[in-house]
Amino acid sequence: MNLSFYAVLIGFGIDLLIGDPHEIPHPVVWIGKLISALEKQLRRIFSATIKGERMAGAVIWIVTASLSLIIPLFILKLCGMISVWLRLAVESVMCWQILAAKSLWDESMKVYAALRDGDLAGARKAVSMIVGRDTQELDEAAVTRAAVETVAENTVDGVTAPLFFLMLGGAPLGFLYKAVNTMDSMLGYVEPPYKNIGLVPARMDDLFNWLPARLSAPVMLAAGWFLGLNVQNGWKIFRRDRLSHASPNSAHTEAACAGLLGLRLAGNASYHGVLHEKPFIGDELRPIVPEDIPLTCRLMYATTVLFLFLTASVRALILL
Repeated sequence: MNLSFYAVLIGFGIDLLIGDPHEIPHPVVWIGKLISALEKQLRRIFSATIKGERMAGAVIWIVTASLSLIIPLFILKLCGMISVWLRLAVESVMCWQILAAKSLWDESMKVYAALRDGDLAGARKAVSMIVGRDTQELDEAAVTRAAVETVAENTVDGVTAPLFFLMLGGAPLGFLYKAVNTMDSMLGYVEPPYKNIGLVPARMDDLFNWLPARLSAPVMLAAGWFLGLNVQNGWKIFRRDRLSHASPNSAHTEAACAGLLGLRLAGNASYHGVLHEKPFIGDELRPIVPEDIPLTCRLMYATTVLFLFLTASVRALILL
């Protein structure tokens, strides 16, 4: 487990330096293919009833989560039998693949670059790659808001929650978390045909993110202090709006970010052609502008570094 601690630190450093090269096959893509294959087969096996689809979703979750934990555990065990240095190298790469701070920065900054250049169509296309909502009719402010919301919310899903599980149990537990998160992303919708089959994946994602979300928001407020943002308003909005979301976890860092930046986020959004009514998060102390995207990215990075420092400190004390 000491090797896992160092592997997390190395993997984090690699992610900050080079992010996620698209030309290298990513394990999360394989997890996604497994989920798709299981869904296709299990829809044939289980009846197309509420109970049948929910059972199929439960089986998908059990199989995917189990394999995502066992396979990296087996690989690392095998590497450790050959050399501890080989295990450290392999687990470091695994940890790098689990984290997504640089990717979140890169993808959101593509939206900012398009907006800066006056290319609204390009910005809509870029933001469609990182959000689930319909983007074809969004104006500049709505595109900017979508990017800011995504960075704020995915600070947990893409960075701090994976760090939490990596520090807790190394790459195997990190991959388990990524599998849980990927199943929710692919199946956890309230519209047919995912409403029933996605129930277990969505609930389990809520469970896995419950503690990381609640740890990440105060860390984000502390990061906001280092960046000279409005921490008093951040704390106020966090306390008021942290549960203003259908998910019990998603609004924690989003509320903290909205308060720190003095923005009003969230509100109604269209998904797959269906309008979803959502409450607003934050108060509109000023209009949102494209420059809020890189500012939110800096806030995400500051939060990530602080979260890593805190979790690494706790882990180091445990190892003493």
